[in-house]
Amino acid sequence: MNDLPSDLPRLRTLETYLTYSLRRVRERIAAVERREAEQRRGEQARPPAPDWLLEQGLNRDALPITVHVGGCHMAGKRHKGVTRATALRALAEGVPACTHCRPDTELGILD
Repeated sequence: MNDLPSDLPRLRTLETYLTYSLRRVRERIAAVERREAEQRRGEQARPPAPDWLLEQGLNRDALPITVHVGGCHMAGKRHKGVTRATALRALAEGVPACTHCRPDTELGILD
């Protein structure tokens, strides 16, 4: 059983429609490939995660509330990466260490 029309005008219409559809599919493939390539470039260009984090208080002027190891899942949204020396200084000044990632142990302050 043949599912294609038998007359030339309808075959030409079908050909036009399929050509148009194929072009749209190819354009979508190209767009997805560009987006995936851009995402890969972004992931490769991402700077490394900081080794130490200071979790900030609710306002900009508040003192830090917790010291974390970089990448700690308990660090809140208001944190910034700091150097080892800054993390040590914050712990020495009384900023509490995260109880989950234990930066004080990682820094060699506690065993």
